[in-house]
Amino acid sequence: MKHILLFAIAAIAHSGGAFADEMEYMPPVTHAATLEECSACHMAYPAGFLPPQSWSVMMDALDDHFGENAGLDEETRAEIEAYLVANAGRDRSKGSTVPLRISDLPWFRHEHEEEVSKRQFEQAKSWANCNACHKQAEQGIFEDD
Repeated sequence: MKHILLFAIAAIAHSGGAFADEMEYMPPVTHAATLEECSACHMAYPAGFLPPQSWSVMMDALDDHFGENAGLDEETRAEIEAYLVANAGRDRSKGSTVPLRISDLPWFRHEHEEEVSKRQFEQAKSWANCNACHKQAEQGIFEDD
């Protein structure tokens, strides 16, 4: 019982951010429309991985979403954008460029470039394939597996 209480306190204290600097936990997507629409093509990435302006820019350009047309009706698009922006992470960028790929962020590169072997990357086929190495990624757990 004591462990459950401590975990609950830690979860409340850290809601909206990672449990550790290494981004080992990030609250997963819980919004139904976001899960449905984003998971149709890829894992629904936790909103906390990108800052608010990144989600806004991305949601405004769904007709060219990394080379695909991911267009939505305006009501659904606005609802998903509102969820992502409300749950976004802090802006950690050091320039005027709005990051659109999680894999372009300095913390991501720091965490992955030294730890991921060429073989692991070839098996994953893309930095966007979190589930290839992090089996519980969809639950927000990004520990080294």
